[in-house]
Amino acid sequence: LKLGQRVDTVDGLLTLAGNDLDTATALLDVRHLSGDESLSHDLAVSAAEQWRADPVVNAVRLADRVRRLHEHHGEIAFTLGPDIKCGHGGLRDVHSLAWVEATGAFVEPGDADSLAESVEILLRARVELHRITSRPGDRLMLDFQDEVAERLGYGDADALMADVAAAARTIAWVASAAWFWIERSAEPRRRQTDREELGGGIVVDGWLTMLDELAPIDDPLTALRLADAAAHRRSFVDHGSLERLVQGMTHPIGRWTPEMRDRFVSVLHHGHAAIPVIEALDQVGLVSWLVPEWEPCRSKPQRNAYHRFTVDRHLLEAAAEAARLVDRVDRPDLLLVGALLHDIGKGYPGDHTEVGVELIGPIAARMAFDDDDVATLVEMCRHHLLLPDVATRRDLDDDGTIRFVADTVGSVELLDLLAALTEADSIATGPSAWNQSKAALVEMLVERTRDVLEGNEPRAGRAGRFPSADQIELMRRGGFAVDIVDDRITIVQPDRPGAFFRIAGVLTLNGLDIVGAAAHTEDGVALSEFRVAGGADVKRLEVQLEEGAYGRIALEARVDERRATYSRNRRRSSAQPIVPAVTFDNVTSETATVIEVSCRDDIGVLYRIARALTELSVAIWSARIQTIGDTVVDAFYVSHDESKIVSPDHQREIERAVLHAIGRQ
Repeated sequence: LKLGQRVDTVDGLLTLAGNDLDTATALLDVRHLSGDESLSHDLAVSAAEQWRADPVVNAVRLADRVRRLHEHHGEIAFTLGPDIKCGHGGLRDVHSLAWVEATGAFVEPGDADSLAESVEILLRARVELHRITSRPGDRLMLDFQDEVAERLGYGDADALMADVAAAARTIAWVASAAWFWIERSAEPRRRQTDREELGGGIVVDGWLTMLDELAPIDDPLTALRLADAAAHRRSFVDHGSLERLVQGMTHPIGRWTPEMRDRFVSVLHHGHAAIPVIEALDQVGLVSWLVPEWEPCRSKPQRNAYHRFTVDRHLLEAAAEAARLVDRVDRPDLLLVGALLHDIGKGYPGDHTEVGVELIGPIAARMAFDDDDVATLVEMCRHHLLLPDVATRRDLDDDGTIRFVADTVGSVELLDLLAALTEADSIATGPSAWNQSKAALVEMLVERTRDVLEGNEPRAGRAGRFPSADQIELMRRGGFAVDIVDDRITIVQPDRPGAFFRIAGVLTLNGLDIVGAAAHTEDGVALSEFRVAGGADVKRLEVQLEEGAYGRIALEARVDERRATYSRNRRRSSAQPIVPAVTFDNVTSETATVIEVSCRDDIGVLYRIARALTELSVAIWSARIQTIGDTVVDAFYVSHDESKIVSPDHQREIERAVLHAIGRQ
């Protein structure tokens, strides 16, 4: 229990409260403990009177502080380790609403009384966090979520964090509306001049509201018109109107009319302005009324560093990002609805893509899309990971890869929809899911696939195929050579088994993350190209690469030492266990087997996998490296005796060797 202390007079404390917001709000909760009770009473009464004397200024001061807290701590519902006191939707928001109410000037600052259940959820989690850590703290980090969930009687931490997210979203929704109302109330001239009737009973007066304040609204088209108008004007929807819509939800909607579908698409067209409006409807259950399959996705957490948002918010963010890209496709409506629904299967058990494919057909048909459009939306879900997976895990200079994607997609229209969906989905996922490098790879894949779909041959990359003319010239010189330009490291050396894993080991020792690699052998000379992230001493690296190539470094021992040194304090970034897996793909490439290995990211993991493959005389021609949160996905283009690896027995032995190598994590 942390207590502050101060010795002062009543007048001294009131003077301080006039300048210090923390003191002013603390005095609103002053309690008498012992001594002269009249002194405590005088302080409490005077502090409250002083607070009410300047309500607008105090409300603005509170609004500024709350805004700064939100900027610093983020939103509780969408943070992996949320600050449940100071984050947006946290306990401090509720305190601030109470302090605003104490000014006595704002008659409708929000539904503070409705927040008791949400406050209790956050408070119980915070108390258990304090008990577990034996110290004050408000960040419910991933490492503590399982134990807090167990102590509070939840089935698992996912259930706990779903409750925390839902509670925080309720608080954030009420608080945001309260601050909006306060800002409007503090500007009477604006409030008097902004009233506008939009027709159909909808009125804008700061809020969006319905003229008839009593009758329930049982027409879903009215709800969509209200949402469309609110998103267009970036306005809040009056809570009373939402309540009347809820009262009208007395029966399932059934099949939509084309007008409902078009209005729904119009809401999504507003992009990020639509998100708070749709979440307001979702807060009172209207989204699940429109699309019942939405319900299991509400506030469902994705507890890993890769995904920033809960499932439902991710879908809204993806649709908002897609709204920026509608000019890239022939059917903006399919792009927007496809983006909104592409991950809806995550609310259900099983593979989310397979489940989504089963769900989206009936949803789209109910939305009054025709059979062809329903099929397109289903295919968008089925293949929403195709372009990013192929772009980052496959060799785009392999013609077989391009033809595989073209055969899978089947049309330029679907290709364009998937390209826009890929960008929207990736940006909505989080900062680690989309960058310039990934964007360039996806763009290259789309361009080459378009060529094939239009009846042409796949184009070579802008920089030419590997190896380049300069690299071939370097090979002709023979001997050992290293060329380092920006993030690309090229090594030429006499061909000998293990060249790839030895280079990977040396790069690991120098703290470099390998993001891609390619290999080529010709006339007894081996060429390797590695793309890396991170910085290193170039001269030292060149020396160590040569020493490693000729077996003069104890790589196994030194990689293990580095791992032991730097892996101790690594914080978890995913709640789900990462199960190592090895798969074989003999379809994508025309000349090589693609071995894909997924496992927990760790120092030296690429070195160990490559060493295991080399020990089985598997030749590595190229590699694509991708790290997703705690998970690394490495794809190796390989052969054995210059042939694909098709024997199931041989594949099982390779799998055994690789799993053994990464099992030492």
